Amino acid sequence: MNKRPAEDEYQSYYVRYISLVPETEILPVLHRQIEELQQLASGISSERETFRYAPGKWTIREVFGHLVDYERVFAYRAFCISKGDQASFPSFEQDDYIYNAHYNQRPLADIMDELLLLRKSNLAFLSLLTDDDWNRRGTVNNHSISVLALGYMMAGHIRHHVNVLKQNYGV
Repeated sequence: MNKRPAEDEYQSYYVRYISLVPETEILPVLHRQIEELQQLASGISSERETFRYAPGKWTIREVFGHLVDYERVFAYRAFCISKGDQASFPSFEQDDYIYNAHYNQRPLADIMDELLLLRKSNLAFLSLLTDDDWNRRGTVNNHSISVLALGYMMAGHIRHHVNVLKQNYGV
């Protein structure tokens, strides 16, 4: 697929992520993020993993855990929609997911292993999609969304949180 998603392929809320991905080929972006995330995480000392920059904000482990949750949920949606599933997918409450995942009890290395395994698995799936599959649409939170938009959201979400980690956590 050699194009970016059109504005009618996703809910306007997600422009904040899709706008961070100007590329017109999404698979290379998703591939490159594996190494980028590994490099970023490798520079974080174990003492800093539970750092939060303000009360009520997530720790570094929780930010990476949120990336795991998001990768899993959005890839599942892309998988189902690409197969023609017409079910309507609900939204998810990210803070509830973080609270119930207990990411602060896991070393960052373990969280990263899970994230990278998910991304590699998702790339294996996404790399087999045809143009028709990428263009297929489904419904998430009562809004139409394309598989292509979900791919861009996955990449843009990572870029967004990498920026947050650098700006607010000093990573």
